[in-house]
Amino acid sequence: MYEDKTLVCKECGKEFVFTAGEQEFYAERGFQNEPQRCKECRDARKAAARAPRQYFTAICAACGREARVPFEPKDDRPVYCSECFAKMREQRD
Repeated sequence: MYEDKTLVCKECGKEFVFTAGEQEFYAERGFQNEPQRCKECRDARKAAARAPRQYFTAICAACGREARVPFEPKDDRPVYCSECFAKMREQRD
């Protein structure tokens, strides 16, 4: 029923394929318009619209090094640096 279509991105001018599966998805959702931007440009617009992530500094409960985390540390919960957190996950699995 649907066939792949080649469209031109209005942002970067690059050609991209609007697949039959994507067309079917759009139809199921009731979308009337075809996409105007390629996936890379859509992703870039979404990322630009998001607020930049705020990081907090804490001391790793396992190794004592400084760690930057994307949440505000609480005094009642331990915080781990990326390396120590990864080691703990490996041990659990």
